Amino acid sequence: MNPTIPINPKPTSQIFHETFPIHTGTMKKTFYYTFLPSKAEEVAAAAVETTGIPHQINRVLVEIRDLHPPPPTDPNNPWHIRKMLTSSDIQTRKLLLSHNDTFDHIFRYWTLDMANYVVMGNKLPVPVWDLTDDKNPIKYCSDTIFFEKGPHESYVLGWKDLVRNRFVNSGDEIRLCWEIRSSTFQLKFLRQGL
Repeated sequence: MNPTIPINPKPTSQIFHETFPIHTGTMKKTFYYTFLPSKAEEVAAAAVETTGIPHQINRVLVEIRDLHPPPPTDPNNPWHIRKMLTSSDIQTRKLLLSHNDTFDHIFRYWTLDMANYVVMGNKLPVPVWDLTDDKNPIKYCSDTIFFEKGPHESYVLGWKDLVRNRFVNSGDEIRLCWEIRSSTFQLKFLRQGL
């Protein structure tokens, strides 16, 4: 008797983040660099050595066991990322996040596939909850709300709808976190700039 394997009826064009399970482990993401070329890469480099192209150092995103797991999240104060808004954050409609903040407070809770998708230069649609008004939270989920790789090893959260719906100024202070249970970004404006 041959068991039948069920075929997944979901289309591959379905929003990317819905296909990933919620990740709650403490596996840290980091880059693994290959400084020494393999024999095949040496042979290929020797063949094109006349072009003057040096050996490219490759890197791949990997998961490693987290020797120093993050402290438990305080449900009353879950905000791990703190940011003073710049005029660039507002004009480009993209909130610039540092490499360290992204890897320590976002990618740590994502699956390796989700993090790799962004690291490879793709836009990942993500929902964002604006929790500034505790009694009336607002959910943003559209094609203008996404997470992607930014310039110089940084990452950006596209937040065009949120900027359009709020009065946002340079100098405003916001706090941001990745909510593990619901797989969403949560954002809160704390102080209005001048």
